Amino acid sequence: MLNPQQAADIRAAVEVLRRGGVILYPTDTIWGIGCDATNAQAVARVYDIKQRAEGKALICLFDAPGRLQRYVGMLPDVGWDLIEMAERPLTLILDGARNLAPNLPAADGTVGVRITREPFSRELCYRFQRPLVSTSANVSGRPSPRTFDEIDPALCEAVDYVCTSRRRERTKGQPSNIIRLHANGEFRMVR
Repeated sequence: MLNPQQAADIRAAVEVLRRGGVILYPTDTIWGIGCDATNAQAVARVYDIKQRAEGKALICLFDAPGRLQRYVGMLPDVGWDLIEMAERPLTLILDGARNLAPNLPAADGTVGVRITREPFSRELCYRFQRPLVSTSANVSGRPSPRTFDEIDPALCEAVDYVCTSRRRERTKGQPSNIIRLHANGEFRMVR
């Protein structure tokens, strides 16, 4: 259950996302830079802010497994099992990206997806009703910030909205595990 301040924060972030803006927000792992994963101009801005080559795919964050089917090809049964059994945040790299901004998936058509169980980011995704880009809040090649205080102030200036929720947390976030899952059900641990 979110408190009124968190609910207002989510409403403000969703308004910015719907206008094609870029936000800085807390996720189930670390603080992230995000935008509408279906908006090519917004995705291009994320690449620009991160100073990252567009050829490097970005992760999409979802609030529920049922939303995946609109944005990726068939998810093998083992994928559903991996999502259900994951004890910590899990990113799956899947084949057949679709209905996403064309500059978001990797050149081979794969996309990284993660179902968030963390209340704030889950509610943000739910209210937005589309996948969110979720990439670490840092310039490419620099260390990922594990708390809000570690984020470069220049990044805060570069985005359209910085969420206020969870800024004071001192628990250091960790990146997700990453598994490459093929359409035939074969998979391998990437991280």
